[in-house]
Amino acid sequence: MKSNFQKSFCVWFLEKMKRSNTTWIIIGLLITFGFPGLPISRWENEFASLWHLIGYEIIWWTVIILVLLYVRLIEKRPLGSIGFISLRAKDIFIGIITGIIIFVGLGVIYYGLFPALNLNEDDQVNQLIATPFLWRFFSVIRAAVGEEVLFRGYAFERLQELTGSKFISAVVSCTIFTLEHVSPWGWSHLLLAGFGGLILTVLYLWRRNLWVNIIAHLIVDGAAVLA
Repeated sequence: MKSNFQKSFCVWFLEKMKRSNTTWIIIGLLITFGFPGLPISRWENEFASLWHLIGYEIIWWTVIILVLLYVRLIEKRPLGSIGFISLRAKDIFIGIITGIIIFVGLGVIYYGLFPALNLNEDDQVNQLIATPFLWRFFSVIRAAVGEEVLFRGYAFERLQELTGSKFISAVVSCTIFTLEHVSPWGWSHLLLAGFGGLILTVLYLWRRNLWVNIIAHLIVDGAAVLA
């Protein structure tokens, strides 16, 4: 009798823990998918002044840190569970090469496909380039770290846990990443964000190392707005 009770209790406890983990994952996904979709740039009016730019960066870095703390303190998991694993020389090389490939591809889209479709993002680009170099430098770092943590690291890994499918996880995280670039850039940016997001998603599928993705992302954004 006692043995049956113990087994029943263990089953109940394990099921409860399983449901609890699922709940925490869903909450985490709502945060990582929801925050980038908010019109923070418009609310903060980041280009109004240097202080607005600083405020915008503070908001983003706060959310990034909170997500990392969420993994460690709420989910009680290592950061390796979202792709922060050791980085080797080969990984650095792959990250750099992938970044160059993405940058070249984006150039073909922007200077080749955009004119053919009568599209341009010159106003947004000029507004970004007009900001102080130091802000653009920190913005590049924040975008690379933040977007990879939210969309490739956390979202991909946790979606795979929920669905049991790498394919579904890749499609959902890449699609939302692409769509959430529309608000600040416009619908034409779907082509650019979609291409970049696809390559970065494939890269993460291949290496499962978030540092590699961050390096590739740094190369792309750095070449685009700092060079």
